[in-house]
Amino acid sequence: MSISSRFRRVFQRSAAVLAAAVLLGSLPATAHAPASEAAVLAATFTDDFNGPAGAGIDTSKWHFETGDNVNNHERQWYTSGTNNAALDGQGNLVITAKKENPGNYNCWYGRCEYTSARLSTQGRFTQTYGRFEARMKLPRGQGMWPAFWMLGADIGNVGWPGSGEIDIMENVGFEPTTVHGTIHGPGYSGAGGIGAGYNGPNFSDDFHTYAVDWAPNQIRWFVDGNLYQTRTPADLNGNRWVFDHPFYLILNLAVGGYWPGDPNSGTVFPQHLVVDYVHVNSGDTAGRSGRITGIGGKCVDVAAANTANGTPIQITDCNGNAAQNWTIGGDGTIRALGKCLDVSGGSTADGAVVQLWDCNGSGAQRWAISGARDIVNPQADKCLDATGNSSANGTRLQLWTCSGAPNQKWTTP
Repeated sequence: MSISSRFRRVFQRSAAVLAAAVLLGSLPATAHAPASEAAVLAATFTDDFNGPAGAGIDTSKWHFETGDNVNNHERQWYTSGTNNAALDGQGNLVITAKKENPGNYNCWYGRCEYTSARLSTQGRFTQTYGRFEARMKLPRGQGMWPAFWMLGADIGNVGWPGSGEIDIMENVGFEPTTVHGTIHGPGYSGAGGIGAGYNGPNFSDDFHTYAVDWAPNQIRWFVDGNLYQTRTPADLNGNRWVFDHPFYLILNLAVGGYWPGDPNSGTVFPQHLVVDYVHVNSGDTAGRSGRITGIGGKCVDVAAANTANGTPIQITDCNGNAAQNWTIGGDGTIRALGKCLDVSGGSTADGAVVQLWDCNGSGAQRWAISGARDIVNPQADKCLDATGNSSANGTRLQLWTCSGAPNQKWTTP
Protein backbone atom coordinates (compact mmCIF):
# COMPACT_ATOMS: atom_id res chain seq x y z
CA MET A 1 0.00 0.00 0.00
CA SER A 2 1.81 3.04 -1.21
CA ILE A 3 1.69 6.00 1.13
CA SER A 4 0.21 8.30 -1.91
CA SER A 5 -7.88 -24.35 16.24
CA ARG A 6 -5.20 -26.31 17.74
CA PHE A 7 -3.38 -27.74 14.71
CA ARG A 8 -2.88 -24.20 13.57
CA ARG A 9 -1.08 -23.30 16.79
CA VAL A 10 1.15 -26.39 16.60
CA PHE A 11 2.02 -25.54 13.01
CA GLN A 12 2.94 -21.98 13.94
CA ARG A 13 5.35 -23.20 16.58
CA SER A 14 6.84 -25.70 14.15
CA ALA A 15 7.40 -23.02 11.55
CA ALA A 16 9.30 -20.87 14.00
CA VAL A 17 11.40 -23.83 15.04
CA LEU A 18 12.30 -24.68 11.49
CA ALA A 19 13.10 -21.14 10.51
CA ALA A 20 15.36 -20.85 13.52
CA ALA A 21 17.23 -24.04 12.78
CA VAL A 22 17.75 -23.33 9.11
CA LEU A 23 18.67 -19.71 9.61
CA LEU A 24 21.04 -20.30 12.45
CA GLY A 25 22.32 -23.77 11.58
CA SER A 26 21.75 -24.34 15.25
CA LEU A 27 20.01 -27.59 16.00
CA PRO A 28 22.25 -29.27 18.54
CA ALA A 29 24.44 -32.16 17.43
CA THR A 30 21.81 -34.55 18.80
CA ALA A 31 19.37 -34.15 15.94
CA HIS A 32 16.31 -34.82 18.05
CA ALA A 33 17.12 -32.22 20.71
CA PRO A 34 14.14 -29.99 21.55
CA ALA A 35 13.91 -27.63 18.61
CA SER A 36 11.83 -25.19 20.65
CA GLU A 37 15.06 -23.99 22.20
CA ALA A 38 16.22 -22.81 18.79
CA ALA A 39 12.93 -21.09 18.06
CA VAL A 40 13.43 -18.67 20.93
CA LEU A 41 16.68 -17.50 19.36
CA ALA A 42 15.04 -16.62 16.04
CA ALA A 43 11.71 -15.05 16.97
CA THR A 44 11.96 -11.28 17.30
CA PHE A 45 8.27 -10.32 17.13
CA THR A 46 5.27 -12.57 17.73
CA ASP A 47 1.61 -11.74 18.06
CA ASP A 48 -0.82 -14.68 17.96
CA PHE A 49 -3.76 -12.48 18.99
CA ASN A 50 -4.83 -14.71 21.84
CA GLY A 51 -7.30 -13.19 24.24
CA PRO A 52 -11.00 -12.88 25.03
CA ALA A 53 -13.48 -11.82 22.40
CA GLY A 54 -13.77 -8.05 22.20
CA ALA A 55 -10.36 -7.37 23.72
CA GLY A 56 -8.18 -4.71 22.18
CA ILE A 57 -4.78 -4.95 20.61
CA ASP A 58 -1.58 -5.38 22.61
CA THR A 59 -0.46 -1.78 22.85
CA SER A 60 3.06 -2.83 23.80
CA LYS A 61 3.35 -4.12 20.22
CA TRP A 62 0.97 -1.99 18.17
CA HIS A 63 -0.55 1.45 18.12
CA PHE A 64 -3.37 2.92 16.06
CA GLU A 65 -2.80 5.37 13.23
CA THR A 66 -5.98 7.42 13.01
CA GLY A 67 -7.56 9.83 10.54
CA ASP A 68 -8.14 9.80 6.80
CA ASN A 69 -5.70 9.33 3.88
CA VAL A 70 -5.99 11.90 1.12
CA ASN A 71 -2.80 10.66 -0.56
CA ASN A 72 -4.52 7.50 -1.79
CA HIS A 73 -8.02 9.02 -1.86
CA GLU A 74 -9.18 6.36 0.57
CA ARG A 75 -12.74 6.83 1.84
CA GLN A 76 -12.48 5.56 5.44
CA TRP A 77 -11.64 7.21 8.74
CA TYR A 78 -9.19 5.11 10.75
CA THR A 79 -10.31 4.87 14.39
CA SER A 80 -8.71 3.72 17.62
CA GLY A 81 -10.14 1.32 20.16
CA THR A 82 -12.16 -1.83 19.63
CA ASN A 83 -14.89 -0.54 17.31
CA ASN A 84 -12.83 -1.45 14.24
CA ALA A 85 -10.05 -3.69 15.60
CA ALA A 86 -10.58 -6.35 18.26
CA LEU A 87 -9.76 -9.95 19.12
CA ASP A 88 -12.41 -12.55 18.32
CA GLY A 89 -11.61 -14.96 21.15
CA GLN A 90 -10.56 -17.62 18.64
CA GLY A 91 -6.93 -16.51 18.31
CA ASN A 92 -7.50 -13.86 15.65
CA LEU A 93 -7.39 -10.11 15.27
CA VAL A 94 -10.35 -8.79 13.27
CA ILE A 95 -10.03 -5.44 11.51
CA THR A 96 -13.52 -4.37 10.47
CA ALA A 97 -14.54 -1.87 7.81
CA LYS A 98 -17.99 -0.43 8.45
CA LYS A 99 -20.29 1.86 6.53
CA GLU A 100 -20.90 4.33 9.33
CA ASN A 101 -19.72 7.57 10.90
CA PRO A 102 -20.56 7.50 14.60
CA GLY A 103 -18.02 10.19 15.43
CA ASN A 104 -19.11 12.65 12.76
CA TYR A 105 -15.62 12.43 11.25
CA ASN A 106 -14.66 14.73 8.39
CA CYS A 107 -12.54 13.26 5.60
CA TRP A 108 -10.74 14.91 2.70
CA TYR A 109 -13.89 14.63 0.58
CA GLY A 110 -16.34 15.79 3.26
CA ARG A 111 -18.27 13.82 5.87
CA CYS A 112 -16.66 10.35 6.12
CA GLU A 113 -18.75 7.42 4.94
CA TYR A 114 -16.75 4.55 6.41
CA THR A 115 -14.61 3.57 9.40
CA SER A 116 -11.80 1.04 9.66
CA ALA A 117 -8.46 0.56 11.45
CA ARG A 118 -4.75 0.81 10.75
CA LEU A 119 -2.20 -0.69 13.16
CA SER A 120 1.50 0.05 13.22
CA THR A 121 4.57 -1.02 15.20
CA GLN A 122 6.25 2.36 14.68
CA GLY A 123 8.05 3.29 17.87
CA ARG A 124 7.54 -0.19 19.29
CA PHE A 125 9.24 -2.63 16.90
CA THR A 126 11.54 -2.21 13.93
CA GLN A 127 13.94 -4.61 12.24
CA THR A 128 16.42 -4.77 9.40
CA TYR A 129 16.30 -8.09 7.52
CA GLY A 130 14.60 -11.33 8.45
CA ARG A 131 11.38 -13.16 7.72
CA PHE A 132 8.11 -11.26 8.12
CA GLU A 133 4.95 -13.38 7.92
CA ALA A 134 1.23 -13.11 8.61
CA ARG A 135 -1.59 -15.62 8.24
CA MET A 136 -4.77 -13.89 7.19
CA LYS A 137 -8.21 -14.25 5.65
CA LEU A 138 -9.03 -11.31 3.40
CA PRO A 139 -12.24 -9.32 3.02
CA ARG A 140 -14.20 -9.35 -0.21
CA GLY A 141 -16.00 -6.85 -2.41
CA GLN A 142 -15.41 -3.87 -4.65
CA GLY A 143 -13.45 -1.13 -2.91
CA MET A 144 -11.76 -3.32 -0.30
CA TRP A 145 -8.00 -2.82 0.06
CA PRO A 146 -6.34 -4.92 2.82
CA ALA A 147 -2.58 -4.67 3.28
CA PHE A 148 0.29 -6.08 5.32
CA TRP A 149 3.32 -3.88 4.70
CA MET A 150 6.36 -2.05 6.09
CA LEU A 151 7.77 1.46 6.04
CA GLY A 152 11.30 2.63 6.71
CA ALA A 153 11.66 3.85 10.29
CA ASP A 154 13.45 6.98 9.03
CA ILE A 155 10.35 8.26 7.24
CA GLY A 156 10.08 11.17 9.65
CA ASN A 157 13.50 12.41 8.54
CA VAL A 158 13.73 11.51 4.86
CA GLY A 159 10.08 11.30 3.90
CA TRP A 160 8.41 8.90 1.51
CA PRO A 161 9.48 7.25 -0.76
CA GLY A 162 13.07 7.87 0.39
CA SER A 163 12.34 5.81 3.50
CA GLY A 164 11.41 2.82 1.39
CA GLU A 165 8.28 0.70 1.51
CA ILE A 166 7.89 -3.08 1.32
CA ASP A 167 4.37 -4.29 0.55
CA ILE A 168 4.26 -7.88 1.75
CA MET A 169 0.65 -8.38 0.69
CA GLU A 170 -1.93 -6.14 -0.92
CA ASN A 171 -5.24 -7.13 -2.43
CA VAL A 172 -7.91 -5.06 -4.18
CA GLY A 173 -11.48 -6.25 -4.12
CA PHE A 174 -11.95 -6.46 -7.87
CA GLU A 175 -9.15 -9.07 -7.99
CA PRO A 176 -10.25 -11.65 -5.41
CA THR A 177 -7.81 -14.30 -6.66
CA THR A 178 -4.70 -12.10 -6.87
CA VAL A 179 -2.42 -10.65 -4.22
CA HIS A 180 0.49 -8.31 -4.85
CA GLY A 181 3.97 -7.72 -3.44
CA THR A 182 5.74 -4.45 -4.24
CA ILE A 183 8.67 -2.24 -3.27
CA HIS A 184 8.64 1.57 -3.41
CA GLY A 185 11.62 3.88 -3.24
CA PRO A 186 13.08 6.98 -4.89
CA GLY A 187 12.36 6.74 -8.61
CA TYR A 188 10.02 3.74 -8.28
CA SER A 189 7.02 4.70 -6.15
CA GLY A 190 3.25 4.80 -6.36
CA ALA A 191 2.10 3.44 -9.69
CA GLY A 192 5.79 3.04 -10.57
CA GLY A 193 6.46 0.63 -7.71
CA ILE A 194 8.27 -2.57 -8.65
CA GLY A 195 6.44 -5.78 -7.91
CA ALA A 196 4.39 -8.72 -9.07
CA GLY A 197 1.10 -10.46 -8.48
CA TYR A 198 0.41 -14.00 -7.30
CA ASN A 199 -2.65 -15.75 -8.66
CA GLY A 200 -4.33 -18.35 -6.50
CA PRO A 201 -7.72 -19.17 -5.01
CA ASN A 202 -10.21 -16.63 -3.78
CA PHE A 203 -8.21 -15.28 -0.85
CA SER A 204 -11.41 -14.32 0.98
CA ASP A 205 -12.50 -17.94 1.33
CA ASP A 206 -9.82 -19.14 3.74
CA PHE A 207 -6.62 -18.28 5.60
CA HIS A 208 -3.33 -18.03 3.72
CA THR A 209 0.21 -17.11 4.75
CA TYR A 210 1.94 -14.08 3.26
CA ALA A 211 5.64 -13.51 3.85
CA VAL A 212 8.84 -11.87 2.72
CA ASP A 213 12.39 -13.02 3.29
CA TRP A 214 14.47 -9.85 3.40
CA ALA A 215 18.27 -9.98 3.27
CA PRO A 216 21.00 -7.59 2.13
CA ASN A 217 20.28 -6.70 -1.51
CA GLN A 218 17.45 -9.20 -1.87
CA ILE A 219 13.75 -9.47 -0.98
CA ARG A 220 11.67 -12.55 -1.77
CA TRP A 221 7.88 -12.91 -1.57
CA PHE A 222 5.90 -16.02 -0.62
CA VAL A 223 2.26 -17.07 -0.50
CA ASP A 224 1.60 -20.30 1.41
CA GLY A 225 5.30 -21.08 1.16
CA ASN A 226 5.40 -20.59 -2.62
CA LEU A 227 8.10 -18.21 -3.79
CA TYR A 228 6.68 -15.98 -6.52
CA GLN A 229 8.98 -12.99 -6.76
CA THR A 230 12.56 -11.93 -6.00
CA ARG A 231 13.84 -8.34 -6.17
CA THR A 232 17.42 -7.05 -6.03
CA PRO A 233 19.12 -3.74 -6.84
CA ALA A 234 19.46 -4.96 -10.42
CA ASP A 235 15.69 -4.47 -10.84
CA LEU A 236 15.75 -0.75 -10.06
CA ASN A 237 17.00 0.67 -13.38
CA GLY A 238 19.83 2.45 -11.63
CA ASN A 239 17.70 3.90 -8.83
CA ARG A 240 18.76 3.64 -5.22
CA TRP A 241 18.10 0.50 -3.15
CA VAL A 242 16.81 1.83 0.18
CA PHE A 243 16.10 -1.48 1.92
CA ASP A 244 19.12 -1.49 4.21
CA HIS A 245 17.81 -0.01 7.47
CA PRO A 246 15.08 -0.69 10.07
CA PHE A 247 11.44 -0.89 8.97
CA TYR A 248 8.24 -1.14 10.99
CA LEU A 249 5.05 -3.15 10.31
CA ILE A 250 1.59 -1.98 9.30
CA LEU A 251 -1.73 -3.83 9.08
CA ASN A 252 -4.75 -2.02 7.67
CA LEU A 253 -8.00 -2.34 5.78
CA ALA A 254 -8.66 0.62 3.50
CA VAL A 255 -11.96 1.39 1.83
CA GLY A 256 -11.74 2.86 -1.65
CA GLY A 257 -8.88 4.74 -3.21
CA TYR A 258 -7.16 5.26 -6.54
CA TRP A 259 -6.26 1.60 -6.99
CA PRO A 260 -9.27 -0.40 -5.76
CA GLY A 261 -11.88 2.20 -6.68
CA ASP A 262 -14.78 3.01 -4.41
CA PRO A 263 -17.33 0.53 -3.04
CA ASN A 264 -20.44 0.06 -5.14
CA SER A 265 -23.97 -1.16 -4.56
CA GLY A 266 -22.74 -4.75 -4.53
CA THR A 267 -20.27 -4.21 -1.67
CA VAL A 268 -21.59 -5.68 1.57
CA PHE A 269 -20.63 -4.15 4.93
CA PRO A 270 -19.16 -4.83 7.38
CA GLN A 271 -16.07 -6.44 5.86
CA HIS A 272 -13.30 -8.12 7.85
CA LEU A 273 -9.57 -8.63 7.60
CA VAL A 274 -8.96 -11.58 9.94
CA VAL A 275 -5.36 -11.99 11.12
CA ASP A 276 -4.33 -15.25 12.76
CA TYR A 277 -0.76 -14.22 13.55
CA VAL A 278 2.13 -11.92 12.73
CA HIS A 279 5.59 -13.46 13.20
CA VAL A 280 9.01 -11.98 12.56
CA ASN A 281 12.27 -13.92 12.68
CA SER A 282 15.79 -12.63 12.45
CA GLY A 283 18.68 -14.04 10.48
CA ASP A 284 19.84 -14.69 6.95
CA THR A 285 16.55 -15.68 5.35
CA ALA A 286 17.41 -15.07 1.72
CA GLY A 287 18.16 -18.75 1.19
CA ARG A 288 21.28 -20.60 0.12
CA SER A 289 21.40 -22.49 -3.13
CA GLY A 290 23.57 -25.31 -4.44
CA ARG A 291 23.90 -29.06 -4.34
CA ILE A 292 23.27 -31.32 -1.33
CA THR A 293 25.66 -34.25 -1.09
CA GLY A 294 25.47 -37.35 1.05
CA ILE A 295 26.81 -40.87 1.35
CA GLY A 296 29.43 -41.72 -1.26
CA GLY A 297 29.61 -38.08 -2.31
CA LYS A 298 26.40 -38.51 -4.28
CA CYS A 299 24.00 -35.62 -4.95
CA VAL A 300 20.40 -35.32 -3.84
CA ASP A 301 18.48 -35.37 -7.11
CA VAL A 302 14.95 -35.03 -8.47
CA ALA A 303 14.51 -38.21 -10.50
CA ALA A 304 14.67 -37.53 -14.25
CA ALA A 305 14.36 -33.79 -13.48
CA ASN A 306 10.60 -34.39 -13.49
CA THR A 307 8.59 -31.54 -11.95
CA ALA A 308 5.42 -33.62 -11.45
CA ASN A 309 4.05 -33.93 -7.93
CA GLY A 310 5.21 -37.19 -6.37
CA THR A 311 8.49 -37.42 -8.26
CA PRO A 312 10.95 -39.48 -6.17
CA ILE A 313 13.95 -37.83 -4.53
CA GLN A 314 17.09 -39.93 -4.84
CA ILE A 315 20.87 -39.78 -4.74
CA THR A 316 22.93 -40.13 -7.89
CA ASP A 317 26.18 -38.93 -9.42
CA CYS A 318 26.54 -35.15 -9.27
CA ASN A 319 26.02 -33.57 -12.68
CA GLY A 320 25.34 -29.91 -11.99
CA ASN A 321 21.87 -29.80 -13.50
CA ALA A 322 18.82 -27.97 -12.10
CA ALA A 323 17.45 -31.17 -10.57
CA GLN A 324 20.39 -31.07 -8.14
CA ASN A 325 20.24 -27.35 -7.35
CA TRP A 326 18.52 -26.97 -4.00
CA THR A 327 17.59 -23.80 -2.11
CA ILE A 328 17.61 -23.90 1.69
CA GLY A 329 14.87 -21.40 2.48
CA GLY A 330 14.46 -19.20 5.50
CA ASP A 331 10.96 -20.60 5.85
CA GLY A 332 12.31 -24.09 6.56
CA THR A 333 11.69 -25.43 3.07
CA ILE A 334 14.19 -27.14 0.78
CA ARG A 335 13.32 -26.50 -2.87
CA ALA A 336 14.26 -27.53 -6.37
CA LEU A 337 12.62 -26.97 -9.74
CA GLY A 338 10.11 -24.60 -8.14
CA LYS A 339 8.73 -27.23 -5.74
CA CYS A 340 9.38 -28.48 -2.22
CA LEU A 341 11.05 -31.48 -0.60
CA ASP A 342 8.04 -33.26 0.88
CA VAL A 343 7.32 -36.30 3.07
CA SER A 344 4.69 -38.34 1.25
CA GLY A 345 1.29 -38.07 2.88
CA GLY A 346 2.71 -36.07 5.77
CA SER A 347 3.77 -39.37 7.32
CA THR A 348 5.95 -39.49 10.41
CA ALA A 349 6.72 -43.21 10.12
CA ASP A 350 10.11 -44.78 9.50
CA GLY A 351 10.39 -45.48 5.79
CA ALA A 352 8.09 -42.65 4.68
CA VAL A 353 9.35 -41.73 1.23
CA VAL A 354 10.46 -38.24 0.29
CA GLN A 355 9.21 -36.68 -2.91
CA LEU A 356 8.81 -33.42 -4.84
CA TRP A 357 5.51 -31.62 -4.31
CA ASP A 358 3.89 -28.22 -4.68
CA CYS A 359 4.92 -26.05 -1.74
CA ASN A 360 2.02 -25.82 0.70
CA GLY A 361 3.47 -24.67 4.02
CA SER A 362 2.78 -27.95 5.81
CA GLY A 363 4.98 -29.67 8.37
CA ALA A 364 5.77 -32.33 5.78
CA GLN A 365 7.80 -29.70 3.93
CA ARG A 366 9.67 -28.18 6.87
CA TRP A 367 13.27 -29.15 7.53
CA ALA A 368 15.99 -28.21 9.99
CA ILE A 369 19.72 -28.64 9.47
CA SER A 370 21.70 -29.59 12.54
CA GLY A 371 25.30 -28.82 13.37
CA ALA A 372 25.91 -32.56 13.04
CA ARG A 373 24.88 -32.39 9.35
CA ASP A 374 21.52 -34.07 9.83
CA ILE A 375 18.51 -32.86 7.83
CA VAL A 376 15.61 -33.26 10.24
CA ASN A 377 11.86 -33.11 9.69
CA PRO A 378 10.71 -31.80 13.10
CA GLN A 379 7.12 -32.82 12.53
CA ALA A 380 8.32 -36.43 12.55
CA ASP A 381 11.45 -35.81 14.63
CA LYS A 382 13.26 -38.00 12.07
CA CYS A 383 16.14 -37.66 9.66
CA LEU A 384 16.50 -37.61 5.89
CA ASP A 385 17.97 -41.03 5.12
CA ALA A 386 19.39 -42.86 2.08
CA THR A 387 17.50 -46.15 2.03
CA GLY A 388 19.44 -49.24 3.05
CA ASN A 389 22.61 -47.28 3.83
CA SER A 390 23.24 -47.44 0.08
CA SER A 391 25.23 -45.03 -2.07
CA ALA A 392 24.09 -46.59 -5.35
CA ASN A 393 22.69 -44.32 -8.04
CA GLY A 394 18.91 -44.16 -7.76
CA THR A 395 18.77 -44.85 -4.03
CA ARG A 396 15.52 -43.39 -2.79
CA LEU A 397 15.46 -40.98 0.15
CA GLN A 398 13.16 -41.55 3.10
CA LEU A 399 12.53 -40.56 6.72
CA TRP A 400 14.11 -42.69 9.43
CA THR A 401 14.83 -42.42 13.12
CA CYS A 402 18.00 -40.36 13.51
CA SER A 403 20.96 -42.67 14.16
CA GLY A 404 24.04 -40.67 13.21
CA ALA A 405 24.85 -43.13 10.43
CA PRO A 406 26.67 -42.00 7.27
CA ASN A 407 23.52 -42.35 5.15
CA GLN A 408 21.96 -39.57 7.25
CA LYS A 409 24.79 -37.07 6.92
CA TRP A 410 24.51 -34.29 4.35
CA THR A 411 26.57 -31.38 3.13
CA THR A 412 24.32 -28.45 2.29
CA PRO A 413 24.90 -25.07 0.58
